[in-house]
Amino acid sequence: MAQKFKDAFQKMAQNIPKGGGAGGGGAGGGGPGRGAGAAKAASRAAGSLMVAGGLGYGAYNSVFTVDGGHRAVVFNRLLGMKPTVYNEGLNFNIPWFERPIVYDIRTRPVNLQTLTGSKDLQMVTIGVRVLHKPDQNNLVWIYRHLGKNYDERILPSLMNECAKAVVARYNANELLTKREEVSVAISNELSARCRGFFVLLEDVAITHLSFSPEYAKAVEGKQVAQQEAERAKYIVLGALQEKKTIITKARGEAESAELIGTAVKRNPGFMKLRRIDAAKDIADIVAGSGNKIYLNADSLLLNLLGDADEKFTKSVHGGRKGWFKQ
Repeated sequence: MAQKFKDAFQKMAQNIPKGGGAGGGGAGGGGPGRGAGAAKAASRAAGSLMVAGGLGYGAYNSVFTVDGGHRAVVFNRLLGMKPTVYNEGLNFNIPWFERPIVYDIRTRPVNLQTLTGSKDLQMVTIGVRVLHKPDQNNLVWIYRHLGKNYDERILPSLMNECAKAVVARYNANELLTKREEVSVAISNELSARCRGFFVLLEDVAITHLSFSPEYAKAVEGKQVAQQEAERAKYIVLGALQEKKTIITKARGEAESAELIGTAVKRNPGFMKLRRIDAAKDIADIVAGSGNKIYLNADSLLLNLLGDADEKFTKSVHGGRKGWFKQ
């Protein structure tokens, strides 16, 4: 570039007029001296411009800025990769001989979804999300062996392999009931593999977990069968309770009949009292009814002043067969 500026100024100097035209001899005699002086001035100007351009180019390319959350390594055309890792801020390098490579060391996510098999040979689709960043102390090794796109080179294959290896240790139902344990196992496996490439993992999480349609139907059928079994168990318990209720009620009625029989034997007036209570209930029903009743008072148990009680007492003490015979 400097040589081009020099050639351009030399051509300009050659095109400057060297004579004074048709004037006097004194003016014509001074022409060659002025032409030589102009050529020298143009040459000096070209040299100065070349020096200024070189200084400007060197000043502009001798510094580089590393932004926040980034680190830089430098490649030297003579020595190769320099071992120094440059921090944030303004840094210096040799123009043309050195070239900075800037790395983003902030945490970044990577998502992977893969199809694999469980321990009981069920096909499982699992999605894993990984938060990672490069080890800033080993950026020179990372650039030398993996380049700037290190995450695209190693993480997909490592995530795929580790996820399949861990899922193969668990049954399909364990993947659901032990999801946190599976996530921790994948994180430990993947972290151990990534440390060999100087990639640091901050978090590993399972974002998606699904099974084949056949297995989903089988799980749904199993749940329905379990619910039916639970319902049948409660039906059996209800039947047992009903049986106990019926037995208890029968025992109560038997004991009640026995007590009534004993009371009638000891005191026939008990039956009169019961007839009075029954007559009271029947009278209330008949009084509240809008229908006309044409029945015998004895049939309705309303004849409390007749000889029904005497006939009943005679039947009890007369030795007839019945419940109350001694």
